[in-house]
Amino acid sequence: MVCSLLVIVSRNPVSSALFLIATMVSIAILFVMLNAPFLATIQIIVYAGAIMVLFLFIIMLLNLRKDEFGPEKRKAQRFFAILFGFILLMGIVTVIKAGIFVSKPAESVSQTTLPLGVEPLAQLLFTKYLFPFELASVLLLVAIVGAIVMAKRRL
Repeated sequence: MVCSLLVIVSRNPVSSALFLIATMVSIAILFVMLNAPFLATIQIIVYAGAIMVLFLFIIMLLNLRKDEFGPEKRKAQRFFAILFGFILLMGIVTVIKAGIFVSKPAESVSQTTLPLGVEPLAQLLFTKYLFPFELASVLLLVAIVGAIVMAKRRL
């Protein structure tokens, strides 16, 4: 949730795109927790990988000047970034240790309704959810073409 809010709040477009990548990775982690590793892998490869690389390429194509990125980083921001990074690292280490030293496996959450294999997922995607799938494709294409048109006006 924090990364998704930072996508909106961030004034720097490159930082906003990087926060969007972090949001996509977080969604992939949720898929892993729902016992859907294929969806998590596709989430990382397609969204956090390919599409976000395209977005970053378009942002760089816009040729933003340094004054559009906002002020330089302040020392206080760097201090808090290091502090929160350390706290995050300690939290990750604590979770990993707690998971490693558990003597019995944790009880699983009730069975989800997500398709666990590739074939049921493809069956749903290309039958029941075909229109939203195609709509998302067209929306991404329009966004990329719009960004290129906007970039050409500046030149």
